[in-house]
Amino acid sequence: MTYNLEIADLTKTFGDVHALSDVSLAVAPGERVALLGHNGAGKSTLMKIVLGLVPHDAGKVSVMGAVPGSTAARRSVAYLPENVAFHPALTGQEQIAYYLRLRGLPAAGATDLLARVGLADAARRRIGTYSKGMRQRVGLAQALIGAPGLLVLDEPTSGLDPVSRRDFYALLDGLAAEGASILLSSHALTEVEARTDRLVILSAGCVVTDGALADLRRQADLPVHLHVTARDGHREQLAAALPGARMNGTGVALSCAQRDKLGILARIAGLGDMVADIDVQPPSLEDIYSHFSRRDGQ
Repeated sequence: MTYNLEIADLTKTFGDVHALSDVSLAVAPGERVALLGHNGAGKSTLMKIVLGLVPHDAGKVSVMGAVPGSTAARRSVAYLPENVAFHPALTGQEQIAYYLRLRGLPAAGATDLLARVGLADAARRRIGTYSKGMRQRVGLAQALIGAPGLLVLDEPTSGLDPVSRRDFYALLDGLAAEGASILLSSHALTEVEARTDRLVILSAGCVVTDGALADLRRQADLPVHLHVTARDGHREQLAAALPGARMNGTGVALSCAQRDKLGILARIAGLGDMVADIDVQPPSLEDIYSHFSRRDGQ
């Protein structure tokens, strides 16, 4: 398989600090990968190496088939940091037109880029009047210049309201459908849970797990929580029929291991008219992240 980003046995130290140790990962065309980890886990260092801003000590890194930081790599990679900065006296239109000219592209393309990120109506306003979320969208418009094959996004939804966040991820979905690879770092776990294909968790500079959410749930083997709503008058019977169940206001709650889930569901289904509804709550990404992510001394 061809990958837009390939990292093998990547190691980076700063003095006595091992920022990255034998990190390996790959991102295929059209794949959306979330890079997760606590502050100091190595996410920013990894991104800087991919962008060619920091050299690595050992291992191999290929960005769109080229060396990080090379002309070929820079031409095909886009980066959006958590906090963008633009000249406040320029309009959004002027700022994006300037970046287009730097890339040797027609400045007229600024209109379409700003429209794609929801800034068509504010294109002729000075950036100094923009909110933080609007400035972030200018940064995204800049990142889209030249149809990059790899987007490196560091906390990209910082400052965006819920509707803008939804629109942002819809835009990423479209870029991935066109073949772009996306490497996204975020602490907003509920956002990335449903909008990425794979999750890579770093801890203390090492990859502690890598896979789709369903795979990580199986690896973690955390309990599944169920809430069974009882029909009127059957709550106590329901609790008695399900060992370990706890009565609450509308029914009973219980937990079980992943491997026991289907058996428990079959048992509940067999209770017939006593059951009004079942709510199954698998481990969330936050639960899984807490399970795999660890800090020194913990």
